Formats: sequence, structure tokens, C-alpha cells
Amino acid sequence: MRKTKILVVDDEHLIRWSLEQNLKKQGYEVITAGNGEDALKLVRDEQPDMLLLDIQLPGISGLEVLEKVKEIDEEIIVIMVTAHGGLETAVNAMRLGAYDYINKPFNLDEMAIVIKKALETSDLRREVASLRSEHKKFGPPKIIGASKHMQNVLDMMAKVARSEASTVLIQGESGTGKELVAKWIHYESNRAEKPFVAINCAAVPATLLESELFGHEKGSFTDAKVTKKGLFELADGGTVFLDEIGDMEVGMQAKLLRFLEDRTFRRIGGTKGISVDVRIISATNKDLLKSIEDKTFRNDLYYRLQVIPIFLPPLRERKEDIIQIANYFIEHFNKEFNKHVRGISSMAEKMLADYHWPGNIRELKNVIERAIILGNEDTLLLEHLPLEIVAKSTSSCASVTTFKLPPEGVDIEEVEKELIRQALDNNDWNQSKAAKKLNLGIDAFRYRMKKFGFLK
Repeated sequence: MRKTKILVVDDEHLIRWSLEQNLKKQGYEVITAGNGEDALKLVRDEQPDMLLLDIQLPGISGLEVLEKVKEIDEEIIVIMVTAHGGLETAVNAMRLGAYDYINKPFNLDEMAIVIKKALETSDLRREVASLRSEHKKFGPPKIIGASKHMQNVLDMMAKVARSEASTVLIQGESGTGKELVAKWIHYESNRAEKPFVAINCAAVPATLLESELFGHEKGSFTDAKVTKKGLFELADGGTVFLDEIGDMEVGMQAKLLRFLEDRTFRRIGGTKGISVDVRIISATNKDLLKSIEDKTFRNDLYYRLQVIPIFLPPLRERKEDIIQIANYFIEHFNKEFNKHVRGISSMAEKMLADYHWPGNIRELKNVIERAIILGNEDTLLLEHLPLEIVAKSTSSCASVTTFKLPPEGVDIEEVEKELIRQALDNNDWNQSKAAKKLNLGIDAFRYRMKKFGFLK
């Protein structure tokens, strides 16, 4: 992986040397220049990702260098370094496109934090640009579903995308594709050219979530070394996806509710109100009405979020979509792994359709990916499926007579051998556990192990 390249521009040799040594220890590639002319040449020749640029330079000034750098590459991050008392000049530098400024004498730890935050912001901008580019090239994410359940969902999604609805609540089990639906709504709306920003409320500690959403001012708390924009501010004009909203801490729910009233907020430690235009799409796999009864979710926030409710059915309730989705994933992984699987055998199709899919579409995707990687045939066969799918699909049948023999027939010995092998593989070759998975006694299981050469 390529290292981030930083150009240090300062006329004092000791400062250049000190920063170079410190930044190299942090894993950055560092180049240096003692004046503006050399710096501009290095920008053209070396294409650094970031400049630490002193304002006071011999020859052309740091501000002139900044202007010329932005003409060469507008995306280069520039952090200005200014002597004490140069605040007005530093502010001018920000207007010219500098990301931030640091006063001399500077603290190396503070410098490291400013650099890290600047790179994170740059990464987010690149990600947004990439998503926009992907949308232009491929269009919105593909949502598959011929079942009545999904046709109703697709109709609702289309209405929401065309509307000015500012809040949408998507509910459904884990793995049903809630984020995919949120992206589809965004990219089919008039907000498609603006950012789509997602955050998992369950994955961010409650103490940090407020800062992530609203941002903070420099010095507002111990680790706030620089001003940081929150996701609402960065997504202005676009969409913010709040995944796992049901896990948000109650105190934070009150702050989110206040924001939803007029889309205005203050950064932590700030006094100025900031207004943004964002659509909020929330999602959860929890029963929020039960959470309201348990006092873990605010009643008023629930009704504010679910102005437009969308319920995604679990895969087991849309069985007619299973094979269509599986074929879509086969096509996807054929391209990714350069395979040529053309379809699914009738027996494998039956097993996929009969399985109850507790992990929903996410689980189906993983199953198909595994089958494509491990299989060498041009058809996805029963033997390519995990044991739990074959076993549970089999056990869900009332009797053997409910099975239909496929037209091409099967080698029952091979089917039995494959089931024994998968049972052993999936249970670390623990014979008792493997036997239990196949509803066999241990003696019967060992007999079959000997029969097929798994036990000497």
C-alpha cells in the first residue's frame, strides 16, 4: 500500500529535519524544500498528498505558493505554519484553500492530530467523489424482487425518491438490505449528485456519536485539537443514513430530535447555529414500539423518524425471489473470481428455496461466494452448498417422498458421502457433533465414515 507523501516547506533547516524525522516515524513518506520555488517543482515532480507550508519564506511567500499549488492540483491538502501573531494571514490562507493552520512554535503531537484529521477529511471527499462516479457509471444499486412483498417495497421506494420527504425509517431483520435501499433512494432522488454518508450508531461509542454527527470546535474538549465538521455538515444537500438507530443512547436521541425539528445544530463547543439540508434515512432491526415500552427509545423521535416507513420482508417470506437473487450473485462473483458458472442444479435450487435463511440476503450472498470459490464445475451443485443448508432443508420436509428426483438423476452414494464430509468439516471433525447434525447415532455415523474412507 502506498504511503501518504508529505512535503515539508520551511526555510529553517532544524524545523524541516525535526518534522521529517517525526513524520517518518508515523509511517509517512517525507520530502522537504527550503523555499517556494523548490516546493513548486517538487509538487509538479513528486505529486505529494499534503503540504506543511510555512507562510514566511524567502523569495515567493507561502501564500503565493499556496495559490500556485492549488492551480497545479486543487485536491492537495495544505496546512499552513505561521509564526505567532500571523492570525490574519493564516485566515487569508484558509480563504485561498488551505485546510488548516498551526502556530509556531508548534507541538509535534498536535501537528500529528491535525494531519490525521486532514487526511480523514480528504479520504471522505474521495469516497464521496467515488460514489458519485460509480453512480454515473453504473446507476443506482440493483434491487431484485418479483415477489408481491418486494414489488410493494419498490413502489414505496420510488415514491420516496421522487418526494421531498425529509425522514424515512427502514425496518427489517439483519441482512435484508436496508443500506442498499437507502442508497437506491438517494441515487434515484434529486440529491444524487450530493453526498451519501452512512454511520452505524451501534458501532460508535455514545460519547463520540455527537461529535461524529454534529462536529466540534477546536478546544471544546481535551482531544479536540482541531475544528471538525460532523456528518450532517459534510452531507449538506445529500443524505445521511443512520443505521442501527434503535441502539442510539437516549440522551443522544433527544439531540437528534432537536436537530430534526429545523435541521439546525451547533458543533460541540460552538455558539453559531449551522443549518443544513439533508434527508435522514434511519434503519433498525429492532422492534421500536417495544423499545418505546421499555423506555429505551423515545416515542416522539420514533414518530418523527417514521414519516415514511418502509418494511423489508425477510428472505423466507419472499421465496420466489431466492433463485433470482442467487443467480445475480453468481453473475457478480463470476466476474470477480473469473469463473464461468452458468446456473444452479435443480437439487441445489430446491435446497436454496427450502432453507429458511436466518441471515437473509447477506447469508445467501456469502453462500454463493463460497460456492463459486470452491467449485470447479460450470453448474452450482448440491455438494457446493454448506451442510447446514442441505441438512435443514432436508429436515424441513415431512418425509422422503416430498423430494422430487431431478431429471438428470443423482448418485445417492456421492450425496451421502458429501454430507458426511461436510458434517465433519463444519464441526472440526468432531464425530459426535457431526453425527448430531445429520440426526445419526454415533455408531451409524462411524459406519458411514468407514464406508466412504474417512475412518480407517
